[in-house]
Amino acid sequence: MFVLNISTGKVLLSSLVAHGRNSGLEYATAFSNECESNKSSLGFYTTGGTYIGEHGYSLKLNGCERGINDAAYQRAIVVHGAEYVSDDIVRAQGFLGRSLGCPAVPQNTSKKLIDIIKNGSCLFIYQQNNKYINQSKILNC
Repeated sequence: MFVLNISTGKVLLSSLVAHGRNSGLEYATAFSNECESNKSSLGFYTTGGTYIGEHGYSLKLNGCERGINDAAYQRAIVVHGAEYVSDDIVRAQGFLGRSLGCPAVPQNTSKKLIDIIKNGSCLFIYQQNNKYINQSKILNC
């Protein structure tokens, strides 16, 4: 994950990020907008407010693309910190742990990352996926 200042082009922060457990092992290759799919969703999001939940300090996301990620809020797809997102996990098992579809980041950087992007930032989750590329009204406007 890269956090960019669009005005300056500066990278403010970069981080590991885990994808949904049913999206793939090392790389995400399968995506869904369906509840209980445990898959990541591609596309454009706006960030909402923060809250303290099951994974501690977390950030609500609103999917902006109908049929692609617009169920994110109902699915409780949020940015949160997780123990299974670390270089140690990658060294031990060869890949990051998996979320239930959320973009999960390392616990030691999650608060800083969330505070930078909360309340109205654009979050873009991308993979070279022809179905998404062809279906996205935002990419094809």
